[in-house]
Amino acid sequence: MDAVTMRARVVQSPVPGGITMLVTGTPDVAAAARRMIGSHAPMLQARGGWRAATMPIAGGIRFTVTAVDPADATAVARIRGLGFIGLMVQGGHHTRHHLLIARGAGAHAHGM
Repeated sequence: MDAVTMRARVVQSPVPGGITMLVTGTPDVAAAARRMIGSHAPMLQARGGWRAATMPIAGGIRFTVTAVDPADATAVARIRGLGFIGLMVQGGHHTRHHLLIARGAGAHAHGM
């Protein structure tokens, strides 16, 4: 988590309906970003109203989040306003996720 939030380089660009983010870094940061963002994208999409997609790139991962309805100006503004870190903390699974880490059970134990 530290590698992705503190040491990754994120270049964010608007796309129709949302944003795309190129998240890159050293080999350890790139590997962490691929794992963390790859696991988080389906959680974002499951919350409804947004599409989240990832694609490995040289040195990291491309992370694209768009509104299901790209004409929904409020949804698009929210996605763009949250940006990378804001999008990474969306969803009700975070409390359980951090408790599992604290208890040594692993970040995604029991279907997380």
